[in-house]
Amino acid sequence: MRTTDVLVVGAGPTGLALACGLLSQGVSVRVVDRSAGPAATSRANFLHARGSEVLSRLGALGTLPSEALKAMTITTYVGNRPVARLRFGDVGMRTAAPPMLISQARVEAALRARLATLGGQPEWATPLLDASQDADGVTAVVGDGQPVRARWLVGCDGTASTTRELSGIGFPGARVSERFLLADVHLNWDLDRTGTTGWVHPDGMVGAMPMPIPEPGGPDDLWRILAYDPGEHDGKPTERQILDRVHEILSQRTGHSTGPIRDATWASAFSAHRRLADSYRRGRMLLAGDAAHAHAPFGGQGMLTGIGDAENLAWKLALVVSGQARESLLDTYQSERRPLAAKVLRGSTATTRVNITSGPVGRFLRDRIVVPLLNVSAIQRWATYSTSQLWVSYRRGPLADSGRRGGLPSGLPRGWPRRRPRAGDRIADLACLRADGTPSRLHTELGTHWALLVPAGAADGCLATARRWLGERVTPLRRGSGSPGTGGLDDTEPDDVGLGDVGLDDVVLVRPDAHVTWRGEADSAGLDRWLRNALVEERPTR
Repeated sequence: MRTTDVLVVGAGPTGLALACGLLSQGVSVRVVDRSAGPAATSRANFLHARGSEVLSRLGALGTLPSEALKAMTITTYVGNRPVARLRFGDVGMRTAAPPMLISQARVEAALRARLATLGGQPEWATPLLDASQDADGVTAVVGDGQPVRARWLVGCDGTASTTRELSGIGFPGARVSERFLLADVHLNWDLDRTGTTGWVHPDGMVGAMPMPIPEPGGPDDLWRILAYDPGEHDGKPTERQILDRVHEILSQRTGHSTGPIRDATWASAFSAHRRLADSYRRGRMLLAGDAAHAHAPFGGQGMLTGIGDAENLAWKLALVVSGQARESLLDTYQSERRPLAAKVLRGSTATTRVNITSGPVGRFLRDRIVVPLLNVSAIQRWATYSTSQLWVSYRRGPLADSGRRGGLPSGLPRGWPRRRPRAGDRIADLACLRADGTPSRLHTELGTHWALLVPAGAADGCLATARRWLGERVTPLRRGSGSPGTGGLDDTEPDDVGLGDVGLDDVVLVRPDAHVTWRGEADSAGLDRWLRNALVEERPTR
């Protein structure tokens, strides 16, 4: 019988990110997928800043920033009248990884390339057929009929998850909308490709987003069209029917003349649903990504949330597999990620309902009040910040040390008030010095390692304590760029780096996923107590 530490089911962005995170920390992984090969269609096509940060920490960002389009604006029309222009990214947040307009297929390709450098590869045409678990692991049957023994099985196999079905975890939810049409088409028309354009119309909204050129030197005329098409429809439409209807809708609702659709790389019809799994873990079987939560299409939150799930779970599974933590640590994965998914689902559902509202009162509020508000700079900063998921905090989770109080989450847009980050908050990518004085950035040191931010020449006891629990995967760093005698933040950096006004005598332990996990004075006893509680405290297993 073949064995592995973790069997990952699903080779989409969530499964690939999880596999990369585990392999980079010495955990053996197999990745299986029911599909015949990698997906060629774009599916999701926007990766917000938090997702780019995760890819960077995984070593999978590669050339994606140079491949991505810089079309970061959304112009909204009511009829022929432009009423709002929303610009993403102009908020001064301290992150080394910007949002990207890039297809999901390219994100997956970058993750597969990183996986290959780590010695892994997806096994295509290999569906999960059956799985049973006991106290020590999971025995799974995959596509070739041969059993696989894994210590843990993680289902990243989408909304129709076989893993979720075999584990017996419920997936309740509701339909949010009637039919949407989506098509990636080659289309020549007089529309600006420097941003996304949307039209609100009594018959249903329409959006047109420029897409990167699939092949170097190819025509620069690929667009993603998303159109709401409510009403009675007979069965599932063919691709030709979708394209004909899309062309008709563009002519009727946009006021822009279009030539014929020259070609289509993808066409689909769907209804938006919101679903959330009852649990993210049943024994030694876990869920991540779309297997755990299904999102409406607005806001680009589905892939982003799944990649975040993967990073959160990877470092916890690595500690459990290595014997450095009890398996009850994995319950904190659900405690931290499921409430976030519920919040994101509420936001994406509300956005969808605003976009598709059909009543006269709802249309008036949307067209005359909500949409024009998008021109307000504070609203634009908030929109970018909200969709970026840089605000994600686990303050209320079981791993958040409550010994030090702070204020608002770190990494807020420029001009927002800041206070000391508390345990659970994301910490932004600030300038640091390694132990030998070499300049670095905090996020560069994370991913496979924890970071211990220490005052200059202090906290040796805290470093020894952290390494006693976490091994050599703890990197000591000093804050700032090394201005002589300061040991604090570099004065040349604006105060939006995410560390806020943490005292210069504070020691800060940062998790591999860039969240503060403990903060206090140079007190190794306090850090030892927190690590003991976090890693070996017995919790009821699920």
